[in-house]
Amino acid sequence: MKIGIDLGGTNIRIGVVDQGVIIQKISEPCRADKSEKEVLDHLINMIHQVFNPAVTSIGIGVPSVVDVKKGIVYNVTHIPSWKEVHLKDILEKEFQVPVAVNNDCNCFAQGEVSYGEGVEFEDIVCVALGTGVGAGIIFNNKLYNGANTGAGEVGELLYLEHNYEYYCCSHFFVREHHITGKEAYERACRKDPMALQIWDEFGSHVGNLIKAILFAYDPQAIILGGSISKSFEFFSPAMHEVLKSFPYPETVAKLKIACSKIEDIAILGAADLII
Repeated sequence: MKIGIDLGGTNIRIGVVDQGVIIQKISEPCRADKSEKEVLDHLINMIHQVFNPAVTSIGIGVPSVVDVKKGIVYNVTHIPSWKEVHLKDILEKEFQVPVAVNNDCNCFAQGEVSYGEGVEFEDIVCVALGTGVGAGIIFNNKLYNGANTGAGEVGELLYLEHNYEYYCCSHFFVREHHITGKEAYERACRKDPMALQIWDEFGSHVGNLIKAILFAYDPQAIILGGSISKSFEFFSPAMHEVLKSFPYPETVAKLKIACSKIEDIAILGAADLII
């Protein structure tokens, strides 16, 4: 029995996992604007709510650069007080079980290759499309972190006048079209021509992002997650149209592009950080 944690600036979600099944889950808003200690104390109190003697390890995904070996997180996104937190040491001292810490997108990827859309593949890239754009990389069925857990920071690659995150995250809709992604989705469901055009534009950007991923990693599958992936039906046609210009059509023909289907996949992946 393991504990998996998905720590974000909006929510802290914790699950008790037994043989790949979440048997207990709690979720609370993250007190992201509080001091380092207050956020830590809140996290620890939540873990105590589900911790029991059968728990053998704790895995936690955090939206930040992570020293995986030492379990230190740096400059956590949307939690400004967490500049350098020795999370592994703190949690191991408190709970007396092994603790693993990694980037949240890496936990997403670990979950997909173990339980989700990536189980039949050895090389996958899992792309989170939400308030930001990040990715987790699996090579030879193993999570690839890079030297500083930065291997999946595809959103920071330069693209057009900014970077891919600028054009492929939820802020794109508000910034470029003065509409939220949710509103664009709802209007597209009603066949609103303007909304459908916005999704076509967005899909073109995502298509170019996938081309960059193919050049960099050449995976067997790309799995999309995050809130925006729920609108896949509206942006996928334009995305696939852009992929027609990829110079190696055989690569595109063999590539699987899918959307994550398991809501708590990052919790499952975090729990699996310690095998």
